[in-house]
Amino acid sequence: MAVFTSLGLSEWLVRQCSQMGINKATPVQENCIPAILEGRDCMGCAKTGSGKTAAFVLPVLQKLSEDPYGIFCLVLTPTRELAYQIAEQFRVLGKPLGLRDCIIVGGMELQTIAMNKPFFWESKSEVRTVDELDQRYILTPEKVKDSYLVHLIQKFEDENSDWSIIIFTNTCKNCQILTMMLREFKFPAISLHSMMKQKQRFANLAKFKSNVFKILIATDVASRGLDIPTVQVVINHNTPGLPKIYIHRVGRTARAGRNGVSITLVTQYDIHLINGIEEQIQTKLKEFPLEEKDVLKILTQVNVTRRQCEIKLESTDFDEKKQINKRKQMILEGKVSSLLML
Repeated sequence: MAVFTSLGLSEWLVRQCSQMGINKATPVQENCIPAILEGRDCMGCAKTGSGKTAAFVLPVLQKLSEDPYGIFCLVLTPTRELAYQIAEQFRVLGKPLGLRDCIIVGGMELQTIAMNKPFFWESKSEVRTVDELDQRYILTPEKVKDSYLVHLIQKFEDENSDWSIIIFTNTCKNCQILTMMLREFKFPAISLHSMMKQKQRFANLAKFKSNVFKILIATDVASRGLDIPTVQVVINHNTPGLPKIYIHRVGRTARAGRNGVSITLVTQYDIHLINGIEEQIQTKLKEFPLEEKDVLKILTQVNVTRRQCEIKLESTDFDEKKQINKRKQMILEGKVSSLLML
């Protein structure tokens, strides 16, 4: 890894990086920063957690510092949370400039545009999971999956004084039910999904980042780009249908050279999905050892608790609220007239 001074960055930027504990450039930064500083169009492709954000933030700040005037840079992101995270990176690294930013988020689809003859760099290692990630699976019947989840969390809590877990699931409703269920078992859990108001999503994310809550249960709204260095474990409550979704999910741990563990709960219906994931990432997942008899001891309690949470959620008209949100989204995207919704 190269030091930042050799890439042509100014001393003040190197100092800012040092204050954040970033002393050496990652491969994507080492290859892309000089090209961007030369004013070339650039397309960088690298693993999740490899420092892609800083690869464009640093040269943008350097060019802005040379002529700090007017609106200078537009950054497009796939999710709202990532937009706020990148803005935070600009603020922290660009603090000496008195940088001002404006975050605009919404539901409109944006078309990706590539400039003529861009500089292109891709990591020689394929864009898949990182070597520091210990990837595991637990084979479980569908009806016992929640019991394995509760036992697994209890195991991490008992064996580690400092722990932080993200649990990914497939729907907003599942996300909400799991959060309610884990709280009934006195686990410090909080949720993140698209049915929540944006203000609440940011508040919950901040509470998880600051370690107020140790467990974040999320849909794939949290799987793209979010950088939370303290996350030690990612649990897939459902097996992702696509390998790229799996890669984004497990990429929330083992970031920037740190170690991490991912555990996927695999049911009898998911074997073909796991085979597809293993083929894509060119890695065989190892089985995570758990005593089945310990899981079966809590099976009835977990199933009863989940059913109680489902009944409680149904009484809040959660499904109806989801339909209303879906209609609003369709109006925003121009797919249906607001008059048809009346």
